[in-house]
Amino acid sequence: MAALRILASLLVGLCAYYFYSQETFSEETVRGKRVLVTGSSTGIGEQIAYEYARMGAHVMVTARREKRLQEVVQKCLQLGASSAWYITADMHNLTSATRVIEETENKLGGLDYLVLNHVGGSIHFGPFEGDMEAVISSMTVNFLSYVQLTVSAMKMLQESHGGIIVISSLAGRIPSPFSVPYAATKFALEGFYSSLRTELRLRKIHLDVTVAVLGYIDTDTAVKAIADKVTMTASPKADCAREIVKGGVLRQREVVYPYWTLKPVLLFKDWVPGLLESVVGNFYKLENIL
Repeated sequence: MAALRILASLLVGLCAYYFYSQETFSEETVRGKRVLVTGSSTGIGEQIAYEYARMGAHVMVTARREKRLQEVVQKCLQLGASSAWYITADMHNLTSATRVIEETENKLGGLDYLVLNHVGGSIHFGPFEGDMEAVISSMTVNFLSYVQLTVSAMKMLQESHGGIIVISSLAGRIPSPFSVPYAATKFALEGFYSSLRTELRLRKIHLDVTVAVLGYIDTDTAVKAIADKVTMTASPKADCAREIVKGGVLRQREVVYPYWTLKPVLLFKDWVPGLLESVVGNFYKLENIL
């Protein structure tokens, strides 16, 4: 009973903190800002681009599919973007990441927000059977290219006192079976960008880092990959994008979405990690995986 009372008190405190710490932001603060969104031909990245466009930002989008990028650019302009551009790039090649930053500087003249969202490499949901090519491919696209983009954009971001927004996942915080290479990249992102954030603060460099910890979102890719393999319900990508953009503008350390689904899980990870690992198995429909 005592443990339950302590848990209840902590949850009440968490509720109070969540509601009273919510800041508001004016969309006008985004007007005219220069934004690069990677992986923006579909899914969360596409929705993030539209959120910035509605607020009058200059938007650069990048992904592999040129036709889709052209459509995203046209919609950004219709929504009110100050300008909208695209560049095709395959993040398997780190040189492409550097080229994206160079083209962004050419078109936008600088950068205020770098939104790192793309996902690629060998994406497979199922048992890990020692495929090193899958690990290397996933690490290259989902981690190393993020770092390369950051390194290449660092000078512009420091000049603008801008922000880096990194799209991570619950898979980067808790054990995530059947997506081992992908989870490894998310853990790597969390380690790199949380360490970078602290180092920038200690060096008194005005460059903020926001990490978005996301659950199961209703993107086409995610739904196709795991809809029949998990017991979870997908959350809407448009709402997710809105929370991510808001968190980045307010320079929050992290955005957790959906908050009330994920936050208790993250707390249990710290309080009772053994129990959490046992509970994780209940999220999966093993008969559809193994």
